[in-house]
Amino acid sequence: MMQRTLLMKSLSLFKAQCQHSISFSSIAYKSFDLKACIVSLQSFANDKDLTKGKQVHCHMLRCGHLRVSPVPLTSLINMYSKCNLISDALTVFYSSPLDHNVFAYNAIIAGLIANDLSNRVSELYFRMREVGVLPDKFTFPCVLKACKNEVDVKKIHGLVFKLGLEVDLFIGSALLHSYLMYRNVDFALDVFEDLPEREDVVLWNAMINGYAQTGEFGSALIVFRWMIEDGVIPNRFSITGVLSALANYGEFYNGKVIHGFVIKMGFDSGVAICNALIDMYGKCSCVANAFEVFETMDDKDIFTWNSIICVHEQCGNHDGTLGHFKRMLSAGVRPDLVTVTTTLPACAHLAALRHGREIHAHMIVNGLRKDAADNEYDDTYIDNAILDMYAKCGSMREAQLIFDMMNFKDVASWNIMIKGYGMHGFGIKALELFSDMCKAELRPDDVTFVGVLSACSHSGLVKQGREFLAQMWPKYGVVPSIEHYTSVIDMLGRAGKLEAAYELLLTMPIKANSVVWRAFLAASRLHGNADLAEVAAKQVLDFEPDHCGSYVILSNIYGQTGRYEKVLEIRDAMKLQNVRKTPGCSWIELHNGVHVFITADKLHPEINLIYAGLNSLTARLREHGYTPESDAVESSP
Repeated sequence: MMQRTLLMKSLSLFKAQCQHSISFSSIAYKSFDLKACIVSLQSFANDKDLTKGKQVHCHMLRCGHLRVSPVPLTSLINMYSKCNLISDALTVFYSSPLDHNVFAYNAIIAGLIANDLSNRVSELYFRMREVGVLPDKFTFPCVLKACKNEVDVKKIHGLVFKLGLEVDLFIGSALLHSYLMYRNVDFALDVFEDLPEREDVVLWNAMINGYAQTGEFGSALIVFRWMIEDGVIPNRFSITGVLSALANYGEFYNGKVIHGFVIKMGFDSGVAICNALIDMYGKCSCVANAFEVFETMDDKDIFTWNSIICVHEQCGNHDGTLGHFKRMLSAGVRPDLVTVTTTLPACAHLAALRHGREIHAHMIVNGLRKDAADNEYDDTYIDNAILDMYAKCGSMREAQLIFDMMNFKDVASWNIMIKGYGMHGFGIKALELFSDMCKAELRPDDVTFVGVLSACSHSGLVKQGREFLAQMWPKYGVVPSIEHYTSVIDMLGRAGKLEAAYELLLTMPIKANSVVWRAFLAASRLHGNADLAEVAAKQVLDFEPDHCGSYVILSNIYGQTGRYEKVLEIRDAMKLQNVRKTPGCSWIELHNGVHVFITADKLHPEINLIYAGLNSLTARLREHGYTPESDAVESSP
């Protein structure tokens, strides 16, 4: 109250002086006037009232206050800095006839930091040291913010230690944040442990988030436990930091405990905390819990929608991803680059070309790529996402258009196109692209050769496929992996060269896994070789005794060759292992969305019309001589 009364009196007096041009002659009056000016400047600085601040400055110049005391200099620098006129603040600083004290240096350094001119701080700091002005506890926090590298931080730390200021809370906090900014968590921890008082929750939050950001999630959880043991009550920022650590560790149980604490403390209304809970549950593969948090939120920002969309996509629920994307648009929330780059893979997995085109159009119309206009890498990442969507949806014409328009193509761009052409049966085109990629002096990687060998497999290019496998290491420096051998074995099997495929499977330098044997099993079934199919099936069942596919394929082969006693044995083995055939699933994209069906599905609202259409189509096919391959499908026992 007394400070406010003094301020009001000072302002009134100053206004009266300006209006009546009162002249003060005595030293006592000048001293009082100087105090009133300083108080007024503080007020105008806080209000960012530049006009009145300049009036006070003029009055001080006229009265000669700036020649008798360094105190008003600091107030003027502070006023101009807070009014975003740092150039005027520097003019006042350099034009002062008096020697600068530590307060003047602190004011101008703090002003430079506040006005994003940290590059000029070192100049003033070195000048301060040269003229013998000793920094104090208010100097170092600002100077640390201007440090350009970790070496500078360590130099400041050394001087702080020499002056005995390492126990100061503000300096310690600044040092801690500086070390964490350069990801030196060990030095930050040393500073943290040396502080005599650690009741400030901000320090604990800095350590928790510092460890989380550097990927040391276990250490983040340990610091959080120390915080609780020291009796420091976590706040919202503590919770988001520890939830990030729990999410990356997959700690579902402890995540639930933190969720309970959030509810108990009343933090569950905070959007940031709810977003962190959604992310935590999603990374723990608990979609239902994430969805429950999402539905209970009254306010949802762009990060909320991105989080729930990412959760569905990470868990393979591509239909749910597109569903929430539609809800987001209906809620009037504008998607950003994170949204579209998460949603496009869902379109690719569902072959939902129409949805993918709509998202691509939305990006163009709303200029989303402009956010990354200055970042070539980001542009390429976005282009690759669009490219991958078109390729996987089978629209290679549109994929080629995007590819041709790309300013920069990385290895992933070429890989997407090669794989896209290969999977859709355009093997020659895929190999031409591979040749162009090499001419562009881009080095193929292991993913490139998976695409190339897959293209050879789907197009029957057996000779070329074998040559590529033989050249991978000698010519391109890529060591063949299990995926490459699987592609070649699949290629040989499709071409009917079962013996060659079997020989490669047995002699390859890598131990075969279930995927290789399953590819060989499918080839054996395709060409009706029951003996090799039986060998492959036994190998697959050794790797994956609970996998239904191998039982079904082997049962189909026995049925085709009339070995029905073996079919019964397979069924008995499935019952004994409690293996049930997973129902087949298919989907189709129509104008009003993606419709998903499973075997014998009767849940669709228009199921009667659908089955009527299927029966009509089947009847017409039979009229043209088509007979369904009923032996190729076995019901679950």
